Amino acid sequence: MPLPFLTADRAFDEAAGDVALPFDDRDRWRRPYRPGPWRVGAAALLLLLASYVLVAAVIITFAGQSSGGAACGGLAVLIIASALRLLRVGTWVSAHGVRRVRFFVTRTVAWAQVAAARTVQQPVRWLGLPRTVQGQALVLVRADTQGGHEALLTTHDADFLARLEAFDRAADSIEAWAYEYQPR
Repeated sequence: MPLPFLTADRAFDEAAGDVALPFDDRDRWRRPYRPGPWRVGAAALLLLLASYVLVAAVIITFAGQSSGGAACGGLAVLIIASALRLLRVGTWVSAHGVRRVRFFVTRTVAWAQVAAARTVQQPVRWLGLPRTVQGQALVLVRADTQGGHEALLTTHDADFLARLEAFDRAADSIEAWAYEYQPR
C-alpha cells in the first residue's frame, strides 16, 4: 500500500504551488538554529523528574492525603513549565527585530535600534555559569546606547558548546538578518 504523504518525490498540487511555505513568513519569530544537546538534555531530565513527582502525587492522593497530592501535582506542573521555558530560551529573529529570551526575562530590540551585529573574540560564560573562558560571541551593538552591546550567542552556551560549526551558521544567519533589516 503506497503512502503518498510520506514520499518526498510526490508532485505538489498545482493549486498549492503559489502558497508561501510556513517558514517563508518573515513576520513570525523564529530561532535560526536548533537547541543544543545540553539544553535539550537538561529539559529531558526535568521532564523525567516531573514524571516521578506526578507518580508520587498519584500515590499520595490514593493514600488519602489529597492536600499532599495536590502539592506534588503543583510541583510537577512547575517543573514541566520550567522545562518548557528552558527550551524557549535563546535568540529569536523576525522582520520586527531580534528577541533575546532568557529564563525569566525576554527583551526585544527593533532592527532600527541595531547599529551592528558582529562576532567577536572575548571571554564568555561557560554554560551560563560565572566561570568565563575564552570564546566567541555574537554581540548586538545598539544604536540608542553609547557603546553598549549585548552578547546574543556564545560558543560556550547550552546551545553551542562543542558545536562550533552550528555557532558559525547561527551567527552568520543573525548577521544576515541584521544587515537586511537595518535602516540605511
